[in-house]
Amino acid sequence: MEPLRDVDPARIGAHALLARLGAGGMGQVYLGRSPGGRLVAVKVIRDEIIGHPEALARFRREAETVRAVRSAYTANLIDASLAGAPYWLATEYVAGPTLGHAVAERGGLPADTCRLLFAALAEGLASVHGYGVTHRDLKPQNVILGAQGPQLIDFGIARGVGETALTQDGQAPGTPGYTAPEVLLGAEAGAAADVFALGATLAYAATGRPPFGTGVATTVSYRAVHEPIDVAGVEPGLAGLIEACVAKDPAERIGLAEVIARCGVRDALIDDPVYLGLGALGEAVPVHEMRTQGPGLPGYSPTQGRVQGVATVPPGRGRGRTGVLAAGGVAVAVALALAAWKLIPFGGQGGEHGEDSRAGGQEQGRTPAGQAPTGQAPAGQSPAGQTPAAGGQASSGPAAQAPAGPPTYIKQTAPNLDDYNPIQRDCTRPEEEQGILDMQTALPRTMDDPQLKTGKVRIGVRVKNELPDVPPYYVAVVVKPQHEVDENGRSTNVTDNRQLGFVAKALDLYEGDEVEWKYVTYPDDFSMQLNGKTVKAPPLSQDPGGWTVVFRHAVSDTEHKSINCEGFDSGPQKG
Repeated sequence: MEPLRDVDPARIGAHALLARLGAGGMGQVYLGRSPGGRLVAVKVIRDEIIGHPEALARFRREAETVRAVRSAYTANLIDASLAGAPYWLATEYVAGPTLGHAVAERGGLPADTCRLLFAALAEGLASVHGYGVTHRDLKPQNVILGAQGPQLIDFGIARGVGETALTQDGQAPGTPGYTAPEVLLGAEAGAAADVFALGATLAYAATGRPPFGTGVATTVSYRAVHEPIDVAGVEPGLAGLIEACVAKDPAERIGLAEVIARCGVRDALIDDPVYLGLGALGEAVPVHEMRTQGPGLPGYSPTQGRVQGVATVPPGRGRGRTGVLAAGGVAVAVALALAAWKLIPFGGQGGEHGEDSRAGGQEQGRTPAGQAPTGQAPAGQSPAGQTPAAGGQASSGPAAQAPAGPPTYIKQTAPNLDDYNPIQRDCTRPEEEQGILDMQTALPRTMDDPQLKTGKVRIGVRVKNELPDVPPYYVAVVVKPQHEVDENGRSTNVTDNRQLGFVAKALDLYEGDEVEWKYVTYPDDFSMQLNGKTVKAPPLSQDPGGWTVVFRHAVSDTEHKSINCEGFDSGPQKG
């Protein structure tokens, strides 16, 4: 949850806006307050996207689906405006973290808690199916762990019986790792596909790991079709139930009634102490509007002005309003979450980074599905050359002040926890922010790549589809070796590298012909600011092994978040 910005409206329809809940390639989600004081989640479609008929059709379908399904396991539609711009819809706001966020923070859940959650979600799916609707995108980030039990969210690609599928450029609906094999192979997504997604979602809840591993969409989808689900370490009875849900043949999957029966529920989920504890992983709910001119209030720490559990923003900031947070509240974006808006609305593989022959067809990395950022560095740790500032981030002087774009060379403001594992070919930390709809990346992945033998790495990025008249979207490429470096660019003995890494000048993906690849080359285009000194990027041979490559969405030099983490192996590691 973030404060409102000056570009955000004060109201949408009759609803006063309080804060930002999330953003995606197609729009913005706000926390709002109805005239009677009820909290609502308001999804607003972006002006630039209005000209795309498919986007509007999907948006209208979501509103119609939420309006039709009146279940205890879904957030009810409160209001909508679908006749003309601005297009928006508002639903009930449900406090609580997503299952994906909770498991990413806590780790896998105990078997007893999983059974209770399994049964509740199966009952929720059965309720939705009773309205003739299939969800088609059940996954951990589309489950809210509310105080009264879990809720299913994001019906952006849901289908009613007899409805015609929306055009998706040959792509299967859903999310890799949670989409059923028959759907990946071209069949229609029916109720059995939701059962498969339920099993995959509970596998993630039980293990804390993506159910079919990590990697690019095609790799994960291949495993879903041909390989067994990952239930290593799961209690045998629960593992068997998960496997019964994810049978490759939809005819062999068990029904939702049998799922509930096999869970053997005897207690209420909301009485389970583990489930109750997950609620504390949510965010504080603002009572009044939060607005600022930037990503934060310069010089303000959230702990300032805290009296009897209520945090107040110092007066005179932003537009002079005071933001008050309800003490002890937990909240997260719910039925208006933007996950489905990343699902290939214009032909991209939503949330993934595809392959293209013009870029050499390299395999590109993928952040594990359903996970959320794991937070900052452990207490007392900060990047080399940086000094912790108020709010737990690091500062080296003026760079920590309120950002002013456009970005050029991004600067370190917090420990960089992104880390590529060349053995697993995956990054250990999920992205901090959802990227744009159809961004693609290209870089070498193994030490056999000819580029690596020359000592130069060409890193490419582009968007796959043209979008006219869109604002700039800056991406900065960061390359980080395994070891920290000193002011002379020499590798140190510090293997837990928390430095930002070597950065290239930020690229505007929509500048010129956006579908053309934009490239930077390591080490030629990269440098690092360390203790006020510009450090040139060292050769790959200085630190053989796994190198981390991070793509960061940059609003300014000091406001940037990772949207994708990949890497490559430059050769055998030292000593």
